[in-house]
Amino acid sequence: MTLHQQVRQRLFDIEQAMRDAEIWQPQPPARAAFDSVEPFCIDTMDAQQWLQWILLPRMHALLDRDAPLPERFALTPYFEEALPEAIALLTQLRQLDRLLSGEVYD
Repeated sequence: MTLHQQVRQRLFDIEQAMRDAEIWQPQPPARAAFDSVEPFCIDTMDAQQWLQWILLPRMHALLDRDAPLPERFALTPYFEEALPEAIALLTQLRQLDRLLSGEVYD
């Protein structure tokens, strides 16, 4: 499986973990929430909103264009603070971090 395929699968796994944890939202936040200049839109969105409405679509767009992927990726520390109870989601985020940082794992 290529790196792009592995990342795409991990994104699907993150979405499923969010759905399983019942933090997947059917509607996006207000348009103004997307105008934040803060990391993770921390001033306008909850962590799970940023993950669902910013990161996942942007990552899928990169994959769709076969564009270079981010390196030295580290989402997990933020989400360990923001959503410490979302164990399955944190597991998936750790795996995405490792994958995009070049760490090999099964």
